[in-house]
Amino acid sequence: MPDDAASPSDLLFVGMEWFLNMPGGVNRYLYELMMHLAEGDHIEVCAAGLPEPPANFPIRLTNLAAPDSRLLRRLWDVRHNFARRRLSHPDAINLHFALYSFPILQDLPKGVPVTFTFHGPWALETEWEGASRWSVQSRQWVEQQVYRRCDRFIVLSKAFGTLLHQTFDIPWDKIHIIPGGVNLTQFQINLSRQDARTKLGWPLDRPILFTPRRLVHRMGIDKLLTALEQVKQQVPEVWLAIAGKGALQESLAQQIREQSLEDHVRLLGYLPDVQLPIAYQAADLTVVPSQSLEGFGLILVESLACGTPALCTPVGGMPEVVAPFFPELVTESMEAGAIADRLTQFLQGQLSLPNRDDCRGYAIRQYSWQRISQNVRSVLLA
Repeated sequence: MPDDAASPSDLLFVGMEWFLNMPGGVNRYLYELMMHLAEGDHIEVCAAGLPEPPANFPIRLTNLAAPDSRLLRRLWDVRHNFARRRLSHPDAINLHFALYSFPILQDLPKGVPVTFTFHGPWALETEWEGASRWSVQSRQWVEQQVYRRCDRFIVLSKAFGTLLHQTFDIPWDKIHIIPGGVNLTQFQINLSRQDARTKLGWPLDRPILFTPRRLVHRMGIDKLLTALEQVKQQVPEVWLAIAGKGALQESLAQQIREQSLEDHVRLLGYLPDVQLPIAYQAADLTVVPSQSLEGFGLILVESLACGTPALCTPVGGMPEVVAPFFPELVTESMEAGAIADRLTQFLQGQLSLPNRDDCRGYAIRQYSWQRISQNVRSVLLA
């Protein structure tokens, strides 16, 4: 390992999937992290579904498996292809996904520090979504085997540090709290609210709420719709845009009909990544109504970087993001009534919202990837 912390190091990452093909919080985090670290270090990332890199791409890519192949075949391919990586003896290894880390545990080079970035409890997330007991227990066993091999851990919030400590008995002296970052070039203020709405074909004369979420139970979209039914009694013109896809799409569409919200809600489906900053800027307020296991809340930071305040429930690490900036952006509870009360207060002007420049400034000060990536690097190479 280099003695000079500023000299280039060889860093090996094991992730989940390629962000440009499979958007998602974990994939985005790793993509942004490695792109920033590649400015000074030699980086190789191993994950499923990686493409052939373009010419002069600054990162070495090792494709571990086809992400849609059968599980046993995928695990076999992961181990076989990991052995073909180019960084055979890196200075540090950073694991991001327990499933793809498990088959390579015996192949990790000895004497190299291994850090696991804990994005969330894989088993508990599947349990929340109704997985079988066997499925949950098998995932938890895999997690335990992987974590035993790791020297240290990075969590994106104190809340998930506590969860990691209590659920897997990881000592606190092995846990490092470093929040995620935001791409301040992609997520920025470059449109007026009216221009952003025009680009998306959204209403120009209504207060607009926006939430980009996977349509699964723990994201709380059903609670948000129930809250909106209450809000519209006080703010009849309110309008909500929901971006995302998932198992609950049909049931949410039915809920919208049953609660007579057709004129107040639009299910957008999948929103291309290029349109996400436009949607943030088009909204008066971003809403993240999560009900469980929210380790950081990247949506909150993206929205703030675009100049739009973001309201969240008091779940997981989300209050750690917005409460130091503007405490009123955290609801009293995660119930629909509390969400409705806070939304109504903001929309009726009973509580003021922070302005665009203050939101953007806070995101720059606290969540710049340039600073976050160097904090991560220090832990990996410690």
